[in-house]
Amino acid sequence: MKRLVSLATLYPNASAPRFGTFVARSLEALAARGDWQVTAINPIGVPPIRFGRYRALAEAAVNGIEHGVSVYRPMFTLIPRYGALFNPGLITRAVLPLARRLHAEEPFDLVDAQFFYPDGPAAERIAEALDLPLAIKARGADISYWGERLYALSQMRAAAREADVVLAVSEALANDMEALGFPGDKIRVHYTGLDRDLFHPLDRIECRRHVAGHFGFELPLGAPLLATVGALIPRKGQALVIRALARLPEARLLLVGNGDDKADLQGLAGREGVAERVHFVGSLDHTLLPVVLSAADAMVLPSASEGLANAWVEALACGCPLVISDAGGARELMTQPEAGRIVPRDPAAIAEAVRGLLANPPDRDAVAATVEQFSWPAHAQALDEIYSELVEK
Repeated sequence: MKRLVSLATLYPNASAPRFGTFVARSLEALAARGDWQVTAINPIGVPPIRFGRYRALAEAAVNGIEHGVSVYRPMFTLIPRYGALFNPGLITRAVLPLARRLHAEEPFDLVDAQFFYPDGPAAERIAEALDLPLAIKARGADISYWGERLYALSQMRAAAREADVVLAVSEALANDMEALGFPGDKIRVHYTGLDRDLFHPLDRIECRRHVAGHFGFELPLGAPLLATVGALIPRKGQALVIRALARLPEARLLLVGNGDDKADLQGLAGREGVAERVHFVGSLDHTLLPVVLSAADAMVLPSASEGLANAWVEALACGCPLVISDAGGARELMTQPEAGRIVPRDPAAIAEAVRGLLANPPDRDAVAATVEQFSWPAHAQALDEIYSELVEK
């Protein structure tokens, strides 16, 4: 039995159950193989005075066995807005005593980090202290966002130099990382997984009926339904989709996700005259998300940057074609015409692509077939092959 300790600031908890679910699924898939014992350390940052959502986060800092993974949630001191420079050190201070204790009780074989900043530099210090090999995974926003901040980039580069392997979720992201000075000879591409029991094409007519009833809006027969799945933040491009909707007079839009941009997007929908056709549905449980994706005519996500978005893969698996920007691994995924359209980040281009899909909709089973290689067991097998090389050195 090989033993992994994984540092993951992105991880679901009782206060934020949809936060970092893709990280949890990845570690759970590795544990489900039966030859890895997986421990996740999910440090939760709270300020000295626990107000608002931070109070709920503090209450969620509990340990337990979750879907085959041992999860520990130590708290570290967070300085909201201004503490990002110090977070790797603060996380190390909170996590290292726990990691030392667990390692003494039953030694680990490998340390990994599930996000490059702040997780990567903290994991590097922990791996050095425990004298263990290290893997760090990049997912997209950690490189595109933190890579523009010199204090974070310098720490990420230093951690990458010390790591035994660096993982990227797409070839495009790997190229971006190498351009930023990460050691190219250490980078390995490791694609996301997919829950194939959940994400597959469902009856479209029944799903449209269910979605309209569940969220309480009119959906006339034949009216196009679009979905945008992602955090409500400027980088995801929901504003562009709302502006495109003004050029698609019969279409309805479901915005799936939460975020700080919600009020601005609501205001924009009002100014564009489409407020009655834009529905903010919040974060959805994964049992409802496939229903939304199966009901939609297209999933539209013109992101400014991505790695290889889980939402892309999940939509395609449900038979829902994509209208997305040329971000991250888009061209690695969109290899067949049935998968949809890659477009400029422009409302007119987005609307034109949607009209094209509506005029000539691809067969939904053919759309789903474009991602038949994705599954969590396949993801775990690839991860096992990479990590076993490090353990067996």
